[in-house]
Amino acid sequence: MTQPTINDYIQENRDRFLDELFGLIRIPSVSSIASHKPDMQRAAEYWKGILIAAGADKAEIYPTAGNPILYAEKRVDPALPTVLVYAHMDVMPVDPVDLWKSDPFQPMIRDGRIYARGADDDKGQSFMHAKAFEYLVKTGQLPCNVKFMIEGEEEVGSVNMGKFCEDHKEMLKADIILVSDTSMIAEDQPSITVGLRGLSYMEMEATGPDRDLHSGIFGGAVANPANVMARIIASLHDEENRITIPGFYDDVLEISQAERADMAKAPFDLRAYKESLNIGEVWGEKGYSTIERTGIRPTLDVNGMWSGYIGEGAKTVLPSKAYAKISMRLVPNQDHQKISKLFEDHIKRIAPPSVRIQVRALHGGQGYVSPTDMTAYKAAEKAYTDAYNKKPIPVRSGGSIPIISTFEEKLGLKSILMGFGLESDAIHSPNESFPLSQFFKGIETITYFYQHYARMMSSERIT
Repeated sequence: MTQPTINDYIQENRDRFLDELFGLIRIPSVSSIASHKPDMQRAAEYWKGILIAAGADKAEIYPTAGNPILYAEKRVDPALPTVLVYAHMDVMPVDPVDLWKSDPFQPMIRDGRIYARGADDDKGQSFMHAKAFEYLVKTGQLPCNVKFMIEGEEEVGSVNMGKFCEDHKEMLKADIILVSDTSMIAEDQPSITVGLRGLSYMEMEATGPDRDLHSGIFGGAVANPANVMARIIASLHDEENRITIPGFYDDVLEISQAERADMAKAPFDLRAYKESLNIGEVWGEKGYSTIERTGIRPTLDVNGMWSGYIGEGAKTVLPSKAYAKISMRLVPNQDHQKISKLFEDHIKRIAPPSVRIQVRALHGGQGYVSPTDMTAYKAAEKAYTDAYNKKPIPVRSGGSIPIISTFEEKLGLKSILMGFGLESDAIHSPNESFPLSQFFKGIETITYFYQHYARMMSSERIT
């Protein structure tokens, strides 16, 4: 009997795929909020059931000092190559919830998109792997061994994943790690992420008086920590929007003019970019394009600031404390621990004696570059070409997946980053979404990847 094609299989099972994905999305697996810890266990149990039903030989939930990690595998033949799929089941907080047009944990389909927290990052994208795997197993076409490693702490820095890799190195042996947690240039222009920026995530606390004070009686005589914090933050960029922390750029690898020229070939409409964000002008380091600023240059951005009274109406206080969270995106060769220390030393050096400053490093990770001459890249290139009828463009992402560099360090494995998200998906923001077309096209593309990768690897081994 003729086996159904992947597109036939998707069409036949379309509604079931979505129902199962929506079941996962409805679990509010927010890793950064302690009250959601039971939801992390629920998400792991859900994934276990999905992968067993899809055809995994076994699936097991491993506890960690934080949230659980789900491991599953399907062994076809030890002589065949092994692909290790990495994904994460945790999601970002939904605040500000009042900006959502629908409940963030009740997925809705509107205008051909799934709207929900995790619709793209990373539940929608990771679920594509489960369904591609299911198709290949159920139709007897799985051409290699497949392992799954799905964690619950990616959004808080994968703090326990490194130890898990060290403790289970033999179990996690593979030829390549396959990840879908990145994006494409556009729906009609596939791309493969070949570079990720590293991350240093910091928190600052400025303390002035030992209690909130009357702003009339004490204003002008006692330093306001909120004012001091704002001044410190403003000083972290100069007139050319370069970061002013001494030593910050010491290890930055300058990209060649040839590489910059290749990056410039990627389609990019500056006017459309500004219009899509409703901004009057772009901003960034002088001498670099928007694509370069978000891919090959380091950045420093405030992620949040709070102090004093922010409720309804007026309360005339001079606050005792002010806080800020700051993320620094780093390029390959910048060490996140070194940058965190440079940041802390600089802040303490420039803070006036009128306030007490505390600086904490919350989490971070190294950048990553994926070679375009490795077999996995070539297989991914063919897979995208088969699915989209267009050759993918290699790009460097502005985002960070800190654990990817840890995999290379702990497991000695490279990763191939096959993302299907779009800029318009608004990950980490209210009204996150994922096009249905990308969800189904991702399943198709991943299926082709396995077929091309297994064939290429077998050919190389014979040679």
